[in-house]
Amino acid sequence: MRSLLAVAVFCAALFGCTEKPQPAPQPFQSTDISQAGYDADFRLTDHHGQPRRLADFRGKVVLMSFGYTHCPDVCPTTLAELAQVRKKLGSAAQDVQVLFVTVDPERDTPAALAEYVPYFDPTFLGLYGDPAAIARTAKNFHVYYKKQPSGSAAGYAMDHTAGTYIFDRRGRLRLMAGYGSGADVIAHDVKLLLAEQGG
Repeated sequence: MRSLLAVAVFCAALFGCTEKPQPAPQPFQSTDISQAGYDADFRLTDHHGQPRRLADFRGKVVLMSFGYTHCPDVCPTTLAELAQVRKKLGSAAQDVQVLFVTVDPERDTPAALAEYVPYFDPTFLGLYGDPAAIARTAKNFHVYYKKQPSGSAAGYAMDHTAGTYIFDRRGRLRLMAGYGSGADVIAHDVKLLLAEQGG
């Protein structure tokens, strides 16, 4: 009996039989920009005419991208991707807010945003402001944008930074998902942020 007990104690000491190691938490798949020094806030208006700041969405994970309604490819692709993210999250999507900030205030009126943005998901909000407010917000987020003449019926296109900024529930800018990251990657990271303690 004593020999069996000694073997059991030895096994526990050598192999940790009495307690299984906990798996390490999964890392984020998007780029961590939490220490990059962004002045991540804004004073804009949503397409319902409601003044908005980042603090209005405290308690939710916020996904924010910049673009314009006449964009032929990047912007609709990004918004469609974010709509897929919400579907993948199921009921947890109620704790996620998607924001689309225009870089084309000349054409993106509240009416234009109200028609365009909710087409992808009725919970999405389009944000606009005068040229100075848009320029200030873009600078805060290190977003480049510039009008480029084009031969299209729209008259011009807007070159702009592509990607999705991801904020945690406390309103802290945490991640940047590059353009084309895919709904699976973004949904994975959003789930981790939703599960954080103290969020």
